[in-house]
Amino acid sequence: MNIRNARPEDLMNMQHCNLLCLPENYQMKYYFYHGLSWPQLSYIAEDENGKIVGYVLAKMEEDPDDVPHGHITSLAVKRSHRRLGLAQKLMDQASRAMIENFNAKYVSLHVRKRWKPGPREGEGQGGDTVLMWVLGCLGFWRRSGKWD
Repeated sequence: MNIRNARPEDLMNMQHCNLLCLPENYQMKYYFYHGLSWPQLSYIAEDENGKIVGYVLAKMEEDPDDVPHGHITSLAVKRSHRRLGLAQKLMDQASRAMIENFNAKYVSLHVRKRWKPGPREGEGQGGDTVLMWVLGCLGFWRRSGKWD
C-alpha cells in the first residue's frame, strides 16, 4: 500500500472512488478546484497495482478573519481495503501538509452518523446527526459533539 500526494491525473479516479463509497458526491469541477487551489493537501492510497483504493480531498478554509484551519471535504476508502488504517494515514498526511504549508491550527471533518457497523457487515443503525471532529495538531483526535 502506498500513500502519496494526489496528482491532476488522479482526480477522475478519486471521483470514481467517491461514487463507490459515499452517498454525497461531487461534480468533477469540485475536484479540480481543490487540486488547483491546494495541490499539496489531497492524498491517495494506491494498491500494489497503482489502483486508487482511498483518498482524502482537503482544503484550507478561506475566512481571513479566522485562525488558519483546514477542512476535510471528503475521505473514502474502498470496502475491500478498510480496517487497514488507510483513512488514518490519509488524514495524518493531509493534516501534516496543512500545518507545514499553511500553519493550520486545526482540521475539521464533518461526519454524518448514518451507519455504524453491527454484528454482521451491513447491519446499520443510527440517524443523520452531523458531527464535527477536530484533529489536534499534536496528532490526537478530539470530538466536539457526542455520539447518542
